Amino acid sequence: MITVTITVTITAMTAAERPPAGLKRRTVTEEVADGLRERILSGELGDGEQLRQDALATAYGVSRIPVREALRRLEAEGLVTFYPHRGAVVSQLSPDDILELFEIRAQLEPEILRRAVPRLAGDDLRKARRILDRFASALERGEVAAWGGLNWEFHATLYGPAARPQTLAVIRGLHNNTDRYTRMQLLLTGAIEQAHQEHGALLGHCDRGEAKEAGRLLKRHITAAGRSLVTFLKDRRAADTTGDTTGDTSGDTTGEAS
Repeated sequence: MITVTITVTITAMTAAERPPAGLKRRTVTEEVADGLRERILSGELGDGEQLRQDALATAYGVSRIPVREALRRLEAEGLVTFYPHRGAVVSQLSPDDILELFEIRAQLEPEILRRAVPRLAGDDLRKARRILDRFASALERGEVAAWGGLNWEFHATLYGPAARPQTLAVIRGLHNNTDRYTRMQLLLTGAIEQAHQEHGALLGHCDRGEAKEAGRLLKRHITAAGRSLVTFLKDRRAADTTGDTTGDTSGDTTGEAS
């Protein structure tokens, strides 16, 4: 009998190199892309952080090819930017960029919702209600990190019956690009309760078949959320630049989220 001894050397990893636990395996590229996407959206990988392909390949136990494909996929979603002589980094959006994305959302989402409302079935409405119940549970437990996924699930459930898959894909990309900033805002301003209440009001309009009212409320909801987020980020980045922490808005509950 031949005995083989394998010695494993464990070295310290940066946040970008450390793989999250519990990933479901589909294709290797999907696994890496999904893992990196969530780490970017959660803020684990911060704005401007370099994503070294060789380190990521080692961390995920794959070759560089699926890592490169995953990064290109995230680039197409706006979450990663490639620079000459530097490689891939986590994208950073300016306040103007974020405001523009919310303005696009405010044009697309009310329209797709107005199309969807007459087609919403009882199963759709019950699913949306269950999502809001899960949202409430996450709110009680202080699980802000869970909000992003639940928020998209709620909106996608209401928009799906419109049967506009291309528009829905564009909207999802817009959500992904602003989600990590919104999570940070919710954590520091306590605005998550307000967002939950507004989602409940929106679902009420949908349940009553009030397509126009639902569209108008959604447009106000998104517009106010965008403006609030931009103000929050400008104040926070100004405070970071000056080293002044007095601009912390953790006690401000006037912010909105969508």
